[in-house]
Amino acid sequence: MTDEQGPEVGTDATLATRVRLAVVRLNRRLRAQRTDRTITLTQLSAIYCLGKCGPLTPGELAAKEGVQPPSMTRVIAALEEQGLLTRRPHPTDGRQAVVELSDDGREYLKEETTVRERWLDSQLVTLTDAERQTLAAAAEIIDRISAR
Repeated sequence: MTDEQGPEVGTDATLATRVRLAVVRLNRRLRAQRTDRTITLTQLSAIYCLGKCGPLTPGELAAKEGVQPPSMTRVIAALEEQGLLTRRPHPTDGRQAVVELSDDGREYLKEETTVRERWLDSQLVTLTDAERQTLAAAAEIIDRISAR
């Protein structure tokens, strides 16, 4: 049941709000750990995607990142100019290219990930075993939700 103050505690709407706010706050804290602010968050996301998925066409990368191809073309050009990714001809379609992280891009990704995970590890050690188990289960559920 609801009143003028919003959903009753324990309803899905309240859980949705709590999860959303927790994820936003955690994301904000993780972003604060960044060591290099010359790379935009959109560029950083593309780097993470290429690190996870491997070589992709610009169109595939745009689709995975949920942006329009012209926007991804600008992201790719900026990252290529900084030496963080390379472009090569597509092996079967001469009209396309494939982009992938360069050695510098892989090193950049490793450094960014290490800094963020080091901070998160420092927070996780303060939790009890039960809290860490709960968080592990929640991470799996959040990952499943975000993959839909």
